[in-house]
Parts: sequence; structure tokens; C-alpha cells
Amino acid sequence: MSTADRLTDSLYGLGWSTVKKLPEPAAVRLGRTIADLAWKKRGKGVRRLESNFARVVPDATPERLAELSRAGMRSYLRYWMESFRLPAWSAERVRTGFDPKDIHFLTDGLASGRGVVLALPHLANWDLAGAWVTTKLGTPFTTVAERLKPETLYDRFVAYREGLGMEVLPHSGGSAFGTLARRLRDGGLVCLVADRDLSASGVEVDFFGETARMPAGPALLAQQTGALLLPVTLWYDDSPVMKGQVHPPIEVPESGTRAEKTSVMTQALANAFATGIADHPEDWHMLQRLWLADLDPAKGPS
Repeated sequence: MSTADRLTDSLYGLGWSTVKKLPEPAAVRLGRTIADLAWKKRGKGVRRLESNFARVVPDATPERLAELSRAGMRSYLRYWMESFRLPAWSAERVRTGFDPKDIHFLTDGLASGRGVVLALPHLANWDLAGAWVTTKLGTPFTTVAERLKPETLYDRFVAYREGLGMEVLPHSGGSAFGTLARRLRDGGLVCLVADRDLSASGVEVDFFGETARMPAGPALLAQQTGALLLPVTLWYDDSPVMKGQVHPPIEVPESGTRAEKTSVMTQALANAFATGIADHPEDWHMLQRLWLADLDPAKGPS
């Protein structure tokens, strides 16, 4: 392991071992302090965040974009502070820490026995939403995690999410899709963060007026297993309780090839994500390139 990898792993380890022991007000203050320092430095991630927000809020002035990026960094650090602390939260704190609307789409779908795919963008804290599902609803689910470097950091994330009651599969290796399909055919729940896919297999969608790629997995799983496909969006307000919206099911088109159906369904997912992101742009933690225009090397650095 390189020195940089060891440092990265050590810093995350410090977060999980130290931040989770802080009183909640102290953790909130620490997160805001780190967020404001990072925002003032205007590093690559902050600049990319502002560039992404410019797509979401096209009429925003430079001053408004700066306000959004500051709020965005605070939201991003709130995610990390909560995530470091989630393993130490009581079951009651988890149950009362999330308030989703229209949860009946999920519970009715599970009760029907057909399996459910929840697809989310990088909004607010998807780990908290997952912990709420396993704790409040008592429903286990399966998800996929991208392999991180160093491997020890990936292992930390897997252990963390498994500790919250999730089954975690590695994104690479090719076997994840088959396992997810089996879980769904058994009437289970699959949760996938699905607003960014830079691979050649990504589906092109119109997203805030420009072309981006999103993963085909949610739509393909729904087609192949008969599972219900539900978009979910999340956001923070001024309270300690995260809010959420379960959107109506995305139906499989009656006609068309598999690729055509997948394209239609993924565009519908993108539209639902865009609605939630437009309403709460500061809670969209997209500090990376997303739109195809930004992936063109001629466009300059991220």
C-alpha cells in the first residue's frame, strides 16, 4: 500500500473512531467548520460542484452559485458526520432521523411479493435512508459498492454498511447483477445509487438539458425480474431529521426492444432525480464530472 493510500485509510479510520464519539452538536459544528474551510480553498471539488450547480440553476448569478456551493459543502460534510456517527446511533435515533413521504409505494410493493428496486441520486444521506429501512421497516436489502482504493478503505465501507443491516456486493466482478436479480425474484429489496455512470454501458439521458449517462441496472433488473422500480429523492432542512420522497413506480414499456425499454425507463429515472435535485440543489453531492460535455478533454480540467 502506498503512503497516500495509508494516509487516506487512516483518516477515514480516525473519522469513524473519533467523530462517532462526539456529542451531536460538536459533530455538527466540526462538519460546518471543515466544510467552510474547504469551500474557501476553492479546490477542484468545489469548482466542479459549482459547475454542476450551474446546469441545475442556469439563471444563477456567480454570487448565487457561490452561496449554493457553500451550502453544498455543508450538506456534504453533514453526510460524512452523520455517516461516521451512524454506527453509534440508537435504533430510536435512526427511526426518528428520517421522514419520507409516500413510503406506501415501497411497503405496498414489498407486500405484493414482487420485489422492489429503489434508485437514488447522490442526495443528502442515502446511508441513513438505508439504515431507516432496515431499522424502522425491519426490511433487509442488498446494494452495490464501488471498489475503492486502498482495498482496506473499501473493506471499511463494506463493514460499515453491513453493520447497518445491508448486504453489500462489489460493483466489479460481474456477479452482482445475478445476485441482485435473485434477491428480487425472491421478493426482496435492492437499493442502488444511480445518477452517474461513466462506463460504456451507461444509458444516455437528457439531464437538465444536456446529455449525461446513468446506469442501466435499475431498469434492466425491473424488466428481467418483474420488480417494482421506485425513484427516491432525499433532502435536508433546518431540522436534524432528513426528509425524503418516494416517487411513483416507473413502469416497463409495453413495446420496444430491451435497449429501447431501458432507455425510456432510465430517462424517467433521470426526470425524477432532476425534480428532487432542482428542489434541493445544495443537497446534491456531485463533486465529480457528470455531463458528457465535461468528459471531453478539450473542455479543460474538472
